[in-house]
Amino acid sequence: MPDSDHLFLDDAVLDDDPAGGNGEPLLPLHDREYRVRAYRLDNERVLLRGAVRDQKPPHLYFIEDDQPLTIHHMQLDLVVKYPELEIVDADVRFRAFPQEACPSIVAHYKELIGMSVARGFTHKVRELFGGPRACTHTTALLQAMAPVVVQTIWSLRAASTAVNGGTQPGSAPDRSDLWKGNINTCHVWAEGSPTVAAMQDGVPVEAPRFAAKRMAELGLPPDEFNRRMS
Repeated sequence: MPDSDHLFLDDAVLDDDPAGGNGEPLLPLHDREYRVRAYRLDNERVLLRGAVRDQKPPHLYFIEDDQPLTIHHMQLDLVVKYPELEIVDADVRFRAFPQEACPSIVAHYKELIGMSVARGFTHKVRELFGGPRACTHTTALLQAMAPVVVQTIWSLRAASTAVNGGTQPGSAPDRSDLWKGNINTCHVWAEGSPTVAAMQDGVPVEAPRFAAKRMAELGLPPDEFNRRMS
């Protein structure tokens, strides 16, 4: 398998720097970057590794400094058990921070252990780690990581099936009810929307647009995605 740096696209996710009224690029003042990556541990566990990094551009604070200046860099590791979506381990590391006391809060994030990354998770995170109860940047990272847990459900299933030679798929909730977890998470899945109504009526699920496009490129039949995920 290629190293992880070659498994994903590495092109910029932002458009080029915008121009001002004179046509010159605007002066960048700050860059915040989130990166979240999920790794299969076994058929039922995933390691979710996330980082947040804030940088200032060269010469902004010190005219003689020609290097970017990192002011925050926190990393958070979560081990999540499926299908419960339960956090069974948590570890925080501070790489760059403004005050000597900043890392003293890392042990508090062990309170994540035993929590389920399901409905109510965001509210619980605010209760335990919001404002002065934790690190603003680490908590923001945690909230950015939580949706990846759900995004990884079928990735774990597909990966575990491949690892086990087409048998013993990774644990996942009953697929017939999995869609219910999407209700009211966005406008497409709003209660009473055409999408939800179709699911309630048992209309066969179409492959996601990204999957349909890639299947067409690979010459695969339209029902291949659902067949492999069943």
